[in-house]
Amino acid sequence: MEFTMKKEGGYTTDFSYGRIDISGDGENGFKPVDLFVASIAVCSGGMLRKIFDKMRIDITDLHVAAEGERNMEEAGRFEKINIHFRITGKDLNTEKVEKAMALSRKNCSMTQSIIGNIEVAETYEIISE
Repeated sequence: MEFTMKKEGGYTTDFSYGRIDISGDGENGFKPVDLFVASIAVCSGGMLRKIFDKMRIDITDLHVAAEGERNMEEAGRFEKINIHFRITGKDLNTEKVEKAMALSRKNCSMTQSIIGNIEVAETYEIISE
């Protein structure tokens, strides 16, 4: 990836599917801290979705909510990322969902990259159709 400084502030980069503007103050693009949390959340959600498919668990929706807890006394360092999954489907088995969540955590590259430095707390709820 390459990033180009923007005159109005921040940076930009182009991908085959679009442009991302990034700005530390959030006025001229996404804040890096938001992209960091988003990368953990979406990696986890994407991996969970793949595992559900492999386990033949039929879901109709997977909503992911995430927030980071930061220590502002240590340069705004992340201490914890909270991820909550709302899993919608018919006749979902709690035991299988928990197994899928454990496999997702083990196989998400972003989560594995921060374990030991930042706590990742995952919760879920099942919404029956």
